[in-house]
Amino acid sequence: MNPDFELALLHTPARVRSAMAALFAIDAAMADVVARSSEPTLGRIKLAWWREQLEALDHRPPPAEPRLQAVAEHLLPAGISGAEIAELEAGWATLLDPEPDPELVAGRGAALFELGGRLLGADDPRLADAGELYALASTGLPKAKDRLKQLNGHRFPRALRPLTMLARAAANGSSRRRALAMLAHRWTGRIA
Repeated sequence: MNPDFELALLHTPARVRSAMAALFAIDAAMADVVARSSEPTLGRIKLAWWREQLEALDHRPPPAEPRLQAVAEHLLPAGISGAEIAELEAGWATLLDPEPDPELVAGRGAALFELGGRLLGADDPRLADAGELYALASTGLPKAKDRLKQLNGHRFPRALRPLTMLARAAANGSSRRRALAMLAHRWTGRIA
């Protein structure tokens, strides 16, 4: 687990902490496939396996894979289907392309934050923008600055801040200042 997510998880209500950890563990598993893939075709096959296994959770018990078992234990009972989580795969798969599609990456972030918002029981009209910023900035794609501008001055509700503080961290390039930026967001609700 990365340090930004560990800090965000500390601020997540205990009632949904395990579910949020399960959701982001799947996202991290897909990120790991991309990071470790020296051959794009093999990477796509591994990502397809994750997508298929997540979709299958809606119809059968999980295999002996701890992250999939955590999804079945914590996310399915919360009303989040395996098929919804499987939608994250396209945003990771495009990073294996010679020219990644920033809109697919942004869509992954929007979906991830939408699911996280459902777990937290809160919504905001700019939540998708925060998710897009998170995904684009954390993968180093240039369109992140556009999403940051869209969020200028917007204040997220307190209930969503354990999630949106991840967007604040991703927008802040310096690792030394990330934790401070996340905590400032926790108090103010502002990303930009």
